[in-house]
Amino acid sequence: MNVLNRSRSGKILGGIAVVGVSALFLAGCSGGGGSESSSDAPDAGGELALKIGTALPQTGNLAFLGPPEEAGVLFAQSQINDVSADTGLTLDVVFGDSGDTDNKAYETEIPRLLGENVSAIIGAASSGTSLQFIDQVVGAGVIQFSPANTSDAFTTYEDNDLYFRTAPSDVLQGEVLGNLIAEDGNQTLGLLVLNDSYGTGLAKYITESFEAAGGEVVAAPTYNTGDTTFDAQISELLAADPDAIALITFEEVKTILPTLFGAFPAEDLYFVDGNLAQFGEEFPAGSLTGAKGTFPGTNVDDLAAFTTDLNEFWVSEGNDELTEYTYGAESYDATILIALASLAAGSTEGAEIAAKLQEVSGGSGDGEKCTTYADCAEIILGGGTADYDGISGPITFDEVGDPTEATIGIYQFGEDNRYSAYEG
Repeated sequence: MNVLNRSRSGKILGGIAVVGVSALFLAGCSGGGGSESSSDAPDAGGELALKIGTALPQTGNLAFLGPPEEAGVLFAQSQINDVSADTGLTLDVVFGDSGDTDNKAYETEIPRLLGENVSAIIGAASSGTSLQFIDQVVGAGVIQFSPANTSDAFTTYEDNDLYFRTAPSDVLQGEVLGNLIAEDGNQTLGLLVLNDSYGTGLAKYITESFEAAGGEVVAAPTYNTGDTTFDAQISELLAADPDAIALITFEEVKTILPTLFGAFPAEDLYFVDGNLAQFGEEFPAGSLTGAKGTFPGTNVDDLAAFTTDLNEFWVSEGNDELTEYTYGAESYDATILIALASLAAGSTEGAEIAAKLQEVSGGSGDGEKCTTYADCAEIILGGGTADYDGISGPITFDEVGDPTEATIGIYQFGEDNRYSAYEG
């Protein structure tokens, strides 16, 4: 895999590595939530009945990400409950649909999940959707933990110290993609941008990176969630005659691409985490050959084994085989971290779990490294401090719940319209 990363100085580095992302701001005060609280140190003789909800996209313009994300949560739950006799903690998951800002499934689903007395809600995938209900969740004293939100808006959001994410801010992906486009020899760039906090934020950082490398953005038309025709935006892009086009969209890309085929070279198209998918036979063979894309990646050493295990588990639960894996690892890690923090706090109270999340991620700097829930739980129950390194990376939360380390993977489409790790 070819991976570009940003160091703390902002320099782009080649190779496979995990690097720091600077923390910028402190969050506000803590909240409540959950159903059980204890100030005692955790022990295997205690009983913690932890319940969390999910608000992940079963419908809407990110529905293709729903299966891997829900699979990650369910897979983690199975491993947590496998050792409940040793840890005293059991995990119940209530699954819900975030939808998107067009169908607004969250308007009924979030109250339903909060009514189940959950300690945390994992979701949404879309930053714009998460922003629609974050106040409702954290206002109830419940943790909101997204596996996929990348908007920089969350870094400074007043969230009562109850918002966390395992995906890095778009500051990093934008810098990596902007530099990649420039390094490919492109001097002008067109952007097609979803008009929400995710799309406009990522477009901003791609633009800054590309222009800092000497390029020029010549067109950046936007569209809104729910739009079904994009002829005007595509005409504006093609009229500007850019060397490259970056598509900052969600699943609408399936409607956008056929108009671009034959009108713009596939090898000069660039995708992002919101639309990088295994399109396969949805388009004629060769339609996307050479196109590239980026998304926050998993720990490359564990990726193949994890995706195999995740798919086998998902199918064993009666589901169809996974065709996408994006953010499955981040969802898995989010679930593990919530359970470990609950164990460390000896509580299912939202604010008390949140107060331990930075510690169990390694943010305190003095924990013992561990890579599985069972091993980390053993450390906690033995009186130590666990530092969980996950499948999606070391994670390590800063004071505002952002991961301080991240990896951005670069991928390229082949003749079969499927992407694989870029080897350039």
